[in-house]
Amino acid sequence: WQAIVDFDGTISCQDTTDQILERFAAPSWQEVEQDWIDGKIGSRECMRRQVEMLRVSPGMLDSFIADIAIDWDFPAFVRLCMRHDIPVTVVSDGLDRTIRAVLKRAGLGFLPVVANHLDYAGEGRWQLTSPYASTTGGCDSGTCKCAVADSLHRPLTLLVGDGKSDHCVAGQADLVFAKKGLIAHCRDQGLPHHPFTDFSQAVGLLEDLLCTTAASGPARELTKDTIHG
Repeated sequence: WQAIVDFDGTISCQDTTDQILERFAAPSWQEVEQDWIDGKIGSRECMRRQVEMLRVSPGMLDSFIADIAIDWDFPAFVRLCMRHDIPVTVVSDGLDRTIRAVLKRAGLGFLPVVANHLDYAGEGRWQLTSPYASTTGGCDSGTCKCAVADSLHRPLTLLVGDGKSDHCVAGQADLVFAKKGLIAHCRDQGLPHHPFTDFSQAVGLLEDLLCTTAASGPARELTKDTIHG
């Protein structure tokens, strides 16, 4: 197994990119956001245009990021995965600078992070690049989570997510822990999933699944079939 965990609204208590934009960007960032919600542009284009609206020094941005809260049961989830040889990768359509700083503060700076890259362009301006965007043209996200899952090379994927950026990979994952909007998407699409509201529940879900599998016999592995049937 491998675990792909979304960041904004999943690990973090709120969407951190929205928090940054609300504080440091021109109000018109919300118009760009609405274009994305309406399906007029993809998330990569949306984020690029919004980041160009930021006006903040690196020091001020980092000070703001230092106050961002996460679900403090996430470290327990990571420890559980580590005990069972399930590598955890944080895969986000958000900003790598934010994610790395928040994880480091939580003692989780060792986790791999796959996200959009934020570059300082001087005079309070910023630029966004998307090194993990799809190269085939079939995905308009800044980070193609399906491609990332494939590149990690483990046969079974656990997705933990909450929103629109997780929709595509939810259809390919072998196991989904869903919160917020991802729950509705999974229900609408008939995708097997386990709803949760915080990582204390996610820890319980994973422990139950691992214990159930262990009780069924040492030769039986945790697979999609054993989980869902």
